[in-house]
Amino acid sequence: MKHLKYLIREIISVIIGILIALSVSNWREEQKDQQYLRQINKSINLELEESLEDIAASIPKQQTLIDSIGYYMNDESISIFEIITRSGGIQRPTIITSSWKAIANTKIELIDFEQIATLTEIEESKDLIELKSEKLVDYIFENLKSTDPEKKEIFFLFSKEMLSTTKYTFTEVETYLTKVREEEVQYK
Repeated sequence: MKHLKYLIREIISVIIGILIALSVSNWREEQKDQQYLRQINKSINLELEESLEDIAASIPKQQTLIDSIGYYMNDESISIFEIITRSGGIQRPTIITSSWKAIANTKIELIDFEQIATLTEIEESKDLIELKSEKLVDYIFENLKSTDPEKKEIFFLFSKEMLSTTKYTFTEVETYLTKVREEEVQYK
């Protein structure tokens, strides 16, 4: 009977030790995940801040191109190439999402759903800008020397679509960063 009580005490001690070790291990793992998440969020935010600046800088340049196309649309002595040259070229913003891609491919379960949805939306907008930009450039190369008002009108519409998507992306990124800043203020 003494041995049984002793054995039970030893088993309980071992079980308690194992539970404590597991708790400490889980706590450490959670701390590592939180640290990783803080670093990734900081990187995401820095990338999006840079992207926001680039998007903001590209919007007036895109608008200048659209205004130039509108101004020269019916002037058959001015080619699409000349319009682009006179307006300062074609501008497409650079949107950086490297950190988002890194966490999306590794530890996405650490991020809350709302943040995932917003960052995915920004990524999709980035892809849409790239696609529209490729279509625009393809059209320009096919019609570079054209002075035809109809070709210029199509160029005008492509450019307006590009601007619209750029503005939408600007709003998405700005809204995300504003929310992040508000949350930072709440937690301080």
